[in-house]
Parts: sequence; C-alpha cells; structure tokens
Amino acid sequence: MKYIAFVGRLLFSILFIVASAGHFSPQTIDAAARHGVPLAALLVPVSGVIALTGGLSVLVGFRTRFGALLLVLFLIPVSLLMHNFWAAADPATYQLEQAMFMKNITMVGGALLIAYFGAGPVSLDAFVDPRHEERHAQSTLIAGAPAQTR
Repeated sequence: MKYIAFVGRLLFSILFIVASAGHFSPQTIDAAARHGVPLAALLVPVSGVIALTGGLSVLVGFRTRFGALLLVLFLIPVSLLMHNFWAAADPATYQLEQAMFMKNITMVGGALLIAYFGAGPVSLDAFVDPRHEERHAQSTLIAGAPAQTR
C-alpha cells in the first residue's frame, strides 16, 4: 500500500513534465498572445519553468507540498486565460475548451490534495526527514483515514 501515493504522484506529474517543453516554442507563445495573455513572450516560458519544477517536485516527492502549490499557481491562470470556453465562437471549440478547463480544475483539486497530504512514505521528503511517516500517519488519521502500517 505504501507505493500507491508514489504511483499517483507519477501519473499526476507526467503531464506537467512533458507539456512544459512546449512552453518554450514560438508556436505556444504566439497562441498564448492570441488568447490575450499579456507579456506572453515572458510569461509562457516562466509558466513552463513553474510546471516543470512543480511536476518534478511532485514526481520525486521533494518539497512536494510546495511543488503541488506551484502546479496550482500554474493551472489557475492557464485555465482562465487559455481555456476560456465561455468565449468560444463555435460549438466544437466550446466543447473542447470546456473539457480542457474541467480537466485543469480537476487537476487543481488533485494538486490541493497533494499539498495537504504530502508525498507519502515513498519519497525524498520521507527519506530526508525520518519523522515524515509519523506526521503522514497523523495527518491521515486527522482526515479520517485509517493509519497504514508497513
């Protein structure tokens, strides 16, 4: 059971790590500028760095709570500016952007859960701080989940 959090972090973080590379392409910067993103030439690459840093942090479980909050910081403006389905001109675009918006909001929820509960026992956070598992068990007990044993 102790590997479940690691697998969840892996699956959650892959999208951010892979997609971050696109934030340095002229096409992505131009698309953001067309969507009305101010200072797109600066902010889009910065958002790529934030997504990559947060994704790697969550993946390896190092300063995981901070990394998850970085992903929230990334997702909220991207969702509002790039996936504003309410402004779509045609039904197909509306449907696509609404799905992307909802996916991102769902990922905000996942990132907030990671920020609250942390990385779990299989992580660099747990390796660096031997008391991590004890605090993790206490936080899950407080949240109403049964304590896990090895």
